[in-house]
Amino acid sequence: MKLLECPPLQRVASFLEHVDVGEYVVKGNLELYSCKLAGLDKKLSHSLEQEFQMEYASSPDFLTMSSPVGPMSDAQNRRTLAYLILVLNQMYADYDFSQLRAHHFRKQPGVDEAEELAEERLMEVAEAWNCTPGCGEEDFRSSLWSAVAEAIDLTDCEVYSYQSDLESDPFGEDGSLWSFNFFFYTRRQKRILYFSCRGCAKGRDNSDDSTPDHGAYDSESEGPTQMSQFDIEI
Repeated sequence: MKLLECPPLQRVASFLEHVDVGEYVVKGNLELYSCKLAGLDKKLSHSLEQEFQMEYASSPDFLTMSSPVGPMSDAQNRRTLAYLILVLNQMYADYDFSQLRAHHFRKQPGVDEAEELAEERLMEVAEAWNCTPGCGEEDFRSSLWSAVAEAIDLTDCEVYSYQSDLESDPFGEDGSLWSFNFFFYTRRQKRILYFSCRGCAKGRDNSDDSTPDHGAYDSESEGPTQMSQFDIEI
């Protein structure tokens, strides 16, 4: 999966990396990927396709078997599942998601529902954005979704979420209070935009380790300090 550049998206993503909202810290990811595969991703995708075919073909209901990504008898749907797995592997290199299957994901009703869920969790982040010099010319909601719309066609995409087991992935790490994650996938553009946020208890996140942050917002400061990187359990 190739990471694509989109300056408006990167501006919002930089802010979301580490936002101190007072009682806890919000850590977010907002990244755009091309579904054109090469190298190791292409090999893993091929390996996953072989595994999917073996597993689903062994079921007597294979031809009619449905899933969040659609009937698994359809090669295009199996490819979609592989893309979701590859994005997670790219985002969280310390974890291996190659054993995930279709039931680990959920298809959202639509873009509007995903937007509503995200905005509900990020109300305090929106306040922080609006109070930060250099960010408040346009409100957070408008800045976020206009950047997303510039990166991907929201009128022609499917929205998925990974259903965390809270044990073998980053969403269950100590100190995690809440999380959400969305994959906005457009087959026509062959792109996936991954958007996730996690609320972390103070003192339990590792944002103060030796790795410098690049621009985090601190609710107790008068503006940006140094900035640091985004799941609602659905």
